[in-house]
Amino acid sequence: MQATRILPDLQCSLMCEEVRQEANGNFFLVGVISFIRVPQLPVMAFKLSVFTRWTAGVGQFVETSRFIAPDQTTVLRKGEVKFALQDANLHATNVTVFSQVEFKTAGTYYVEVLVDDVMKLRYPVPVIVTPPPNQPPTPPASQAPAA
Repeated sequence: MQATRILPDLQCSLMCEEVRQEANGNFFLVGVISFIRVPQLPVMAFKLSVFTRWTAGVGQFVETSRFIAPDQTTVLRKGEVKFALQDANLHATNVTVFSQVEFKTAGTYYVEVLVDDVMKLRYPVPVIVTPPPNQPPTPPASQAPAA
């Protein structure tokens, strides 16, 4: 008996600055993101890409990628991609682009990847404020010198 539907395995998920595809079909990822370091907040990320690859499944599926705020409930961006696997030995590659993402606070943001509403992976993306070199940090308003 042949299976008509097997939920696929998530082989990988990476957040990066951009995903490009060569003429031969191979993908290359530009700027794989482990964390986001910024000189100040708020700041806007014009484009964040989530690269996913699925395997060992059979059937038609819906992948959902979500970008979650540090409060762990606010969904900043969400993308859905439909894909199919005809055979468990095949794979499917998807790219979800989140554009115009505003970071208002420092903290740990999260990428969540689901298939047919089943959570497959959740990983952290810390946003860290680091002042530029040779610049003192801005004092809190209560300690600012009088003008």
